[in-house]
Amino acid sequence: MNLEEYKGVYIFAEQVDGKVSNIAYELIGEAKNLAEALKTDVTAVLIGSGVRGEAEKLGAYGADRVILVDDPELKEYRTEPYTHALAEVINKYKPEIVLIGATPIGRDLGPSTSARVATGLTADCTKLEIGDFPLTVPAGKEDTQKHNQLLMTRPAFGGNTIATIACPNNRPQMATVRPGVMQKRAKEDGRKFELVEFNPGFTPNKRYVEILEVVKKISDTVDIMNAKILVSGGRGVGSAENFKILDELAEVLGGEVSCSRAVVDAGWKPQALQVGQTGKTVRPQLYFAIGISGAIQHLAGMEDSDLIIAINKDEDAPIFDVADIGIVGDLNQIVPALTKQIANYLATKKQ
Repeated sequence: MNLEEYKGVYIFAEQVDGKVSNIAYELIGEAKNLAEALKTDVTAVLIGSGVRGEAEKLGAYGADRVILVDDPELKEYRTEPYTHALAEVINKYKPEIVLIGATPIGRDLGPSTSARVATGLTADCTKLEIGDFPLTVPAGKEDTQKHNQLLMTRPAFGGNTIATIACPNNRPQMATVRPGVMQKRAKEDGRKFELVEFNPGFTPNKRYVEILEVVKKISDTVDIMNAKILVSGGRGVGSAENFKILDELAEVLGGEVSCSRAVVDAGWKPQALQVGQTGKTVRPQLYFAIGISGAIQHLAGMEDSDLIIAINKDEDAPIFDVADIGIVGDLNQIVPALTKQIANYLATKKQ
């Protein structure tokens, strides 16, 4: 493999029902950062049926080029035709880096595509950067270090440690990236980009599944990743019933309730509300951490919130290291009093 042939940072622009998902714009934002370090450009690969109209949005968020693979076989996501499409794009255009969202679709497409093009894949990344690999080398061995490598960081061993991984001997360097971790850039309507149409041809085979019916499930659980205000509770809340005081605070603030992994493990709240390395990464304008000690796994999922207010009876709790405002005391007294004060203030403001 001639590594010099591989150029550019590519992202898989995931779309559902003909609409590009937000993770695609987040990936473009991160791809721009990587591309600037490598002095190259960013390409979005848009795969689907009847999705040409979405290409302009990808350009507006920073894609320098959009490769459109549009075919009736790609109407709904299926592993084989989508893998074939993305693999053929990689084989023809030879990208140096390929980023895919760590969504249900991406977690299926990423491994199958990396296997098809015979390269590695680092899954569920929380940080990407361009650097040297190995990170450190013994004195006198500096010439063995490779430069301009994609360093992919992800939680390992259940989130108890952080691993930085590289793929120095194969291309492309591939990673799936957790939604909500990377930041999309400001939209620039009318931004110029190149549109390339590519169709490798699709011949159904025994690996093509037949979709008999698509059933849309409506979830009654909110998506905490979109919330501007989150009131998050941990083991220190005490019980599922005691989350009522957090519900009341969230209602007054117009926010949503989320939780730590310990709460999910205890069965008090569903996993969809979990913040952290094994849950969701959030960036609300206001984040209340109530009864949460602040384990590194939880901090990784919320430390980029604009304003963090922590309430904990343990003054040495690690959560106070990242909090903008820390309150030491009994949450059972503090939270109801805080809720009442906020409600009174908002009522007065409306008058």
